[in-house]
Amino acid sequence: MRQARCTDVQATREALTDRKTQDALTAANLYYMQDLTMEAIADEMHTSRSSVSRLIGYARQTGLVTIAIRSPDESVPRLRTEVDERFGIASHIVPVPANVSEVDRLERVATVAARTLDRFVDSGMTVGIAWGTTMSAVSRHLVPRKLHSVEVVQLNGAGNQYTTGVVYASELLRRFGEAFSAVTHEFPVPALFDDPLTREAMWRERSIKHILDVQHRMDLAIFGLGTPFSEVPSHVYSGGYLSAEDYEALEAAHVVGDVATVFFREDGSWNDIPLNARASGPGVSAIKRTARRVCIVAGPAKVVSLRGALAAGLITDLIVDEATAFALLESVGAVTPRPRTRGRRRPALAR
Repeated sequence: MRQARCTDVQATREALTDRKTQDALTAANLYYMQDLTMEAIADEMHTSRSSVSRLIGYARQTGLVTIAIRSPDESVPRLRTEVDERFGIASHIVPVPANVSEVDRLERVATVAARTLDRFVDSGMTVGIAWGTTMSAVSRHLVPRKLHSVEVVQLNGAGNQYTTGVVYASELLRRFGEAFSAVTHEFPVPALFDDPLTREAMWRERSIKHILDVQHRMDLAIFGLGTPFSEVPSHVYSGGYLSAEDYEALEAAHVVGDVATVFFREDGSWNDIPLNARASGPGVSAIKRTARRVCIVAGPAKVVSLRGALAAGLITDLIVDEATAFALLESVGAVTPRPRTRGRRRPALAR
């Protein structure tokens, strides 16, 4: 009897979800394609205006509706073209007003990045995720898609002397897994080992070798850039992962940033940096073997780190705010129009 009740409850939930999806599609079609007001849609659907608003919001959140913006302003497309041609990558420039805080800038870039990732992730793919402040923000805005045979693997360990890092990293992985209907693979090792020999021994363990094998076959790597210079601190620099001696070693090696706790210099070199012998990340060479490598950056304070990552050949696709893209070009002597503060604008095209 109890099992029958559970089955009935599950069936009822599925029916309600299907009904909500159909109602959301109807409301979205009337609003975006037929240009009806919410009041007119409410009258047609025999419901309230607030219910229509919630249905349209649900349609956007679940990916039933995607928004495409066609701006008459040529500065962003021109900026994107200059970045692409100068660095040999594909970029997506996020317009953000110059006067917003760095926290708001990160949230805006993360929101756009989460919706842009939809074009990169598909069924049958293995996706590598490097944890960090930027990736955590992105994970909160992911739009769910019904895919199959997707694997999401953690690229670097998250433990340190104060915490296992399990809660932080596993929550990020869980969000990606739920968004893309994926199997997730956690990487239960320290972010940085105390001794390189310990790492070598750990890498021989069968359970860890399995995760390394999944990393090796990934089709897509998604990561932010760590830097000690940002106003929004990278988690590896603010979460107790580095000792005073580590900071001194990084300064002596002229390190400007990291990807998955693998550190690099402004010229892209990384292999002879002593701290990398203790790092749990896959290394620059391993990441570069991945066909598509999506980097998400917010804030001009990360320009030097971004230049280093570009010099190392780590990036194929870049999602970045307008001010940071401009600062990147300016830092290498390229000329482009300065970004200006913009007001809010309703999307010109939706479907």
